[in-house]
Amino acid sequence: MANGYTGKVLRVNLTDGQIAVETPPESFYRRYLGGHGFVGYYLLNEVPCGADPLGPDNLLIFAGGATTGVPVAGGGRSSVGGKSPLTGLYGEAEAGGFFGAEMRMAGFDAIVIRGRAQEPVYLWVHDGEAEIRRAKHLWGLTTLECRRALQQELGDPRVRLAMIGPAGEMLSPLACIMHDVKHAAGRTGMGAVMGSKNLKAIAARGQTAIPIASPDDLKALARWMRDNWRSKAERLHDSGTAGGVMELNDFGALPTRNFQDGRFAGAEKISGQTMRDTILIDRGGCYACPIRCKRVVSVDDAEYHVDPEYGGPEYETIGAVGSNCGVDDLRAISKANELCNAYGLDTISTGMMVSFAMECYEAGLLTPADTDGIDLRFGNAAAMVQMIERIGKRQGLGDLLAQGPRVAAARIGRGAEQYALHVKGQPLPMHECRNRHGQALGYAVSPTGADHMHNFWDESMRREPVDRELQAFGVYTSLPPNELNVDKVRAYAHVSSWTWLDNQLGMCMFVPWTVDQLVQLVNAVTGWQTNVFELQLAAQRALTVARAFNLREGLTRADDALPARMATPFKSGSINERPVDPAVLDRHMSVFYGIMGWDPQTGVPTLATLQRLDLEWVAPHLGL
Repeated sequence: MANGYTGKVLRVNLTDGQIAVETPPESFYRRYLGGHGFVGYYLLNEVPCGADPLGPDNLLIFAGGATTGVPVAGGGRSSVGGKSPLTGLYGEAEAGGFFGAEMRMAGFDAIVIRGRAQEPVYLWVHDGEAEIRRAKHLWGLTTLECRRALQQELGDPRVRLAMIGPAGEMLSPLACIMHDVKHAAGRTGMGAVMGSKNLKAIAARGQTAIPIASPDDLKALARWMRDNWRSKAERLHDSGTAGGVMELNDFGALPTRNFQDGRFAGAEKISGQTMRDTILIDRGGCYACPIRCKRVVSVDDAEYHVDPEYGGPEYETIGAVGSNCGVDDLRAISKANELCNAYGLDTISTGMMVSFAMECYEAGLLTPADTDGIDLRFGNAAAMVQMIERIGKRQGLGDLLAQGPRVAAARIGRGAEQYALHVKGQPLPMHECRNRHGQALGYAVSPTGADHMHNFWDESMRREPVDRELQAFGVYTSLPPNELNVDKVRAYAHVSSWTWLDNQLGMCMFVPWTVDQLVQLVNAVTGWQTNVFELQLAAQRALTVARAFNLREGLTRADDALPARMATPFKSGSINERPVDPAVLDRHMSVFYGIMGWDPQTGVPTLATLQRLDLEWVAPHLGL
């Protein structure tokens, strides 16, 4: 493998302790690129149909992409995947930070882990070598404690880690995999998969640069972004991802009190600008990125102490444990963020489980006897923090909530299901789709359940004329966000596949590369002389493989649906709000299936589509 990749995939069997290295051909890299492209390939090929997500037959896959670890803005991301214990389907999450880059510089494009160790272990990967080491002394530690212990044990403060906290050890489907305590591969319960394998951490250290085909071209692109990022991403640096809280609130799209409303009276108190002016002490970032959108906060008063080592809350966390729980106290939100990072919990799913419990409590389905006396009402900041700690420790009601929305709602019963807002078992992220009907379609069809990281932002079609970047994808018609028609579906299909491409390449969606620049970047790194057409094919290939995995595991069209609340108005109403009509969504589901080359009724990829995408090997998995 000449350029762009190490050419090596590390294979680890924790059951028998065997470690091997495979060297895929260049054609493998061009077909699947990396990230979730690798994840889907290995899952469909090697995980048996019906495998227990928490059993030894499941895989846990860490995968970088062509830009992961390349010294250019945005190249700090990587993917983690496996069969999800939260959904029972395709599972994958991305994280920024430094671990993915370090893994690649340690010599490996991906790490594929199977089996289960007899006792807790960690994997030490360094300069092309790997070894399994005992981790009994690390089991039970928070992520910060684990990082400190391993950096001391390995004698290097620059060792990068992907690790679980106590939530992953206790197999909570809400558990994530933390990269260096501040960056979370948060969704689909990959922390529980890691815990089920008795794998506490992967430690990586490497000093070998990724081989670059055209270093001068890469440097020119890197310099351009260094000199120009402020024109499009200054707010991300200044106020973080929470810089848009007030705009979302004004638009009626800020999830509030378990998505009952889209406007929150306390929005200004929890905005990125307020954080900047109060508790922010520093800005963090990811590998090689000048934007530094991450927050670092400090709180130390009579009620809360928040350790800045755990960073600070991003927008998703502020929405999930803030407005969606009716909480307008940034100190409490920051404490909740610290607890989630320490225990290794996805802040989105955890916050949604707390808001679900709050609505159940206010509806009389939960009582003080169920909550150990906690007054679990919307707006009770202390109660929110207490419940997150119980989820992290799996204590009391927290043990039930830690099992995710399907299990918790079924056990509470008496209509609790209406308050458990999820798609395919994964709780909604903090983006209100009753204002964005293209995004609503994206939630419904996402292979990972409700997810915003490979979705569509309807506001991009509001302008007249449509942005040139959208026109380059064949999107020419302006449409309001709260409308769904064939033009919107076509736009979602094309634009979201480009977002999938970011996840395959290991590129951050927040860095304002144009489509042409991203193609130039891939060419500078790999020397492939690729183009938009080939990269779009690779993205469609990865999405189709993920779809095939889900279909093999029993997915049907009925699973591509939204929670009933998305078809109802906000409780207090909004001039911008228009519920998603299930009949309209279902009709356009068939349109989307057809555009993707899937059967319009079942969503099963046709044989012709598999042939077009060079995926004939998938056909037997679908009975074709």
